Amino acid sequence: MNKGKVTVLGSNGHFGHAAMVAFRDAGWAVTGLARSNRRPVSGATMVIGDANDGAVLARAIADADVVVQGLHLPYDQWGNGRAEAQLQGVIDAMNGRGKTLLFPGTIYNYRASDRTVSPATAQSAEAPRGEIRIRLEAMLARAAATHGFQTIILRGGDYYGPGNRGEWFEQAMLANVQRDKIAHLGDLKLRHSWAYLPDLGRALVVLAEQRARLAPFENFHFAGHFVSHGQMMGAIASTLARKVTVAPLAWWQLGVLGLVMPMMRDIYRMRYIWRNEMELVDPRLDALLGPGFTTPFEVAVAATVRELAPAQAAG
Repeated sequence: MNKGKVTVLGSNGHFGHAAMVAFRDAGWAVTGLARSNRRPVSGATMVIGDANDGAVLARAIADADVVVQGLHLPYDQWGNGRAEAQLQGVIDAMNGRGKTLLFPGTIYNYRASDRTVSPATAQSAEAPRGEIRIRLEAMLARAAATHGFQTIILRGGDYYGPGNRGEWFEQAMLANVQRDKIAHLGDLKLRHSWAYLPDLGRALVVLAEQRARLAPFENFHFAGHFVSHGQMMGAIASTLARKVTVAPLAWWQLGVLGLVMPMMRDIYRMRYIWRNEMELVDPRLDALLGPGFTTPFEVAVAATVRELAPAQAAG
């Protein structure tokens, strides 16, 4: 007998795929929704279709007890109300069904001066992308109060993990690993918040299984690994087990590219996250997860580098 039924929207994405694997491993009946089954998970059922189609969305979540919102627009497509419209489609599908929605929060909702970021910290964005994320969470809070479903936000730092392609870890820090060079994105002494995706997926399962004890709207912060850029460089170099050159990322190049590429412009605006210490803390979530929940930092980095570095070299 399975523990429940979960549908993961955007199951090909990093967050969605991690959720698929974690719920499958925990004994849930798992369904994914995506335009293709590009990242298949054994034992899971797939609904192939466009999540922007209300009928497809309703069919995908019809039997689910829990829905994971893993849909994600490219950064340069968040504006002009597109992100809000995508989320509104999910809210409409969830309306009045008594289900639980698990939603990935970001640190973008907070300012560079927010050194310790807890669920009680007032949200005030530093950049336009953060303003959008604040509006999305406000939509969910209103919907949880009026639309007959529960929302649980799980906020994490920057994602990393095996198979997590197209993000900072692969495209910035390991971009030149085949030439024995790795890059750090901030001062080596400054710490940064990271979320190892397999751990974040398992945290989603814990919250789903505790949902009856939780309020209609919840905001949890996943501590993950809060380590210095120097520690991250050291862990990567240790895994590579060869001499590598460590150098800072050339942010100015991204700034120049941003003059003609909207996505790079948005990424450049978010550099404050790498230049300031912003630690996610949540004793309440820590208690729910229990001691020793998080994969040791060095183990997590090693698993990530061993999978990503050969792919970079092949590329």
